Amino acid sequence: MCGLAALFAYGVNAPPIDRAQLDAIHDRQAPRGPDSEGIWISDDSRIAMAHRRLSIIDLSDAGAQPMTSEDGAYRIVFNGEIYNFRALRQQLIEDGVPLTSNSDTEVLLHLYIKRGPAMVDELRGMFAFAIWDEKRQGMFMARDAYGIKPLYYADDGKTLRIASQVKALVAGGGIDTSPAPAGHVGFFLLGYVPEPHTLYKGIEAVPAGGSLWADTSGRGAPHKWFDLTKELSEVDPAPYSAEEVRAALVDSMQHHLVADVPVGVFLSAGLDSASLVALASEAQGTNLRTVTLGFQQFRNTENDEAPLAEVLAKHYETNHETRWIETQDFQDNADRLMGAMDQPSIDGANTYFVSKVTREAGLKVALSGVGGDELFAGYQNFQQVPSLTRALGLFRFLPGVGKAIRVMSTPIIRKLTSPKYAGLFEYGSRLGDAYLLRRGLFMPWELPEVLDPDLVRQGLETLAITQQLSETVGKISSSRVSMTALESAWYMRNQLLRDADWASMAHSLEIRTPLVDITLLRTLAPIIAGRRPPTKNDMATSLAKPLPDEILHRPKTGFSIPVRDWVGGEKQTTRGGDYRNWVRCIYEQQWNETAQ
Repeated sequence: MCGLAALFAYGVNAPPIDRAQLDAIHDRQAPRGPDSEGIWISDDSRIAMAHRRLSIIDLSDAGAQPMTSEDGAYRIVFNGEIYNFRALRQQLIEDGVPLTSNSDTEVLLHLYIKRGPAMVDELRGMFAFAIWDEKRQGMFMARDAYGIKPLYYADDGKTLRIASQVKALVAGGGIDTSPAPAGHVGFFLLGYVPEPHTLYKGIEAVPAGGSLWADTSGRGAPHKWFDLTKELSEVDPAPYSAEEVRAALVDSMQHHLVADVPVGVFLSAGLDSASLVALASEAQGTNLRTVTLGFQQFRNTENDEAPLAEVLAKHYETNHETRWIETQDFQDNADRLMGAMDQPSIDGANTYFVSKVTREAGLKVALSGVGGDELFAGYQNFQQVPSLTRALGLFRFLPGVGKAIRVMSTPIIRKLTSPKYAGLFEYGSRLGDAYLLRRGLFMPWELPEVLDPDLVRQGLETLAITQQLSETVGKISSSRVSMTALESAWYMRNQLLRDADWASMAHSLEIRTPLVDITLLRTLAPIIAGRRPPTKNDMATSLAKPLPDEILHRPKTGFSIPVRDWVGGEKQTTRGGDYRNWVRCIYEQQWNETAQ
């Protein structure tokens, strides 16, 4: 796991690369790669690449970046891991390609030389990279299918700047940092900034499953090489097979354990992390390291996950540590947490602290159970959203009636509960709209109360949230599969995976997600689309050594953290209640940090 940066002065009238600007971007990403760093600037100062390395695969200097081909015609900076790199490496060797390292970076470079942009179709992993192609005088950039690894760019019409972090690009200067309405509106709607938007007009994300090409004629439009909706809409339903589910999970785990350093597991009392511990123990024996984050405020209460986590660790004979934190820890780390948060998010503090204690325990890589709820229908939304649309389907044909009910009922409902529920009849009849009603924090009609009305109008028009949600569902016929698409493409991609990146990288820790894997998805998608889709219990009962009964039959509770206790005010966890003051607090801190 690393941090990358590149500058390409492609315009005829573009000034040469400013080394001070490159250094500022590079230095802002220092925590992402404490093991080594590298910078390359072309002789004509038109191209520059910088890299911060966290050494996980091939710890030698042979894996250092920027990496250059033997003839000097190609250079790469890469962030992530390619889990099938050994098989790809062997294919390259058999094809006569001379390789000098055991790194996945070198494999990526030679795959591009051999196959060009089509190389992305062969990759299994999490990745964001940029390759300078001297022969074509252009730069190729790509990002993994799910968007696990971030990649941002800013293009002023003369110079293209790319980096692993939004705040790194801002630190370098030369960026239009005026507000991007869609980014600001998106955050208040959802609690995160939806891609490809950021808070700034001058910065966008390369799409998940997307690539980008830029040469001396300018930057092309992003190309989608992987489309989750298309992938899920084209599957042929298949009957449930316990053997196939188990084989797919074991295969993903084996690939996600590929490393030249120890790999640990974040352990809570939930089925996702418990199943990962069981699978990892099965794959690598009893030397597995596990870490649990405990909160002093929850100790000996129903929200205390530490005792059950310790039962599980003992069951699988892991080398286990429970690390406890309390209010003072949050207060001592609040400024660092907010500074590390690359884009505003209401839900990253838990990952920040579990990453912190895991790194302090001596690990550089940890597995996370992110993706289990999306793949195995763990959220209540999988039942509640389709049920709502079935009950209110008639209002799909009466849009004016739903809106009228909302306008009339808002003043009353506001006094009783969240005002967003006034939109029940307006938004409850279509799957995408109902998903927004469930996941949304503020609804569109509320936004002028918290943001400038002109910014809201522009942001809603650009974001086109209900249209985008409808397109995410697309032609998927099954409501179960539609919910997998919605939760994966929105909440998981824009919040859970993004939080995992910035929060872990703040502590130089790599988080891997075995349940967020393109091969696992493609294997299980037909079964998910079938009449009897797999559940989280199916995942949990597929293990060679069964989970303890107290874990297997424990009701889903979510992972709670006492944020409101930490910042003062009414006791409240981030998994329930009114987020609205918390949303405003996060927004003001993050926007003010760079708007000054």
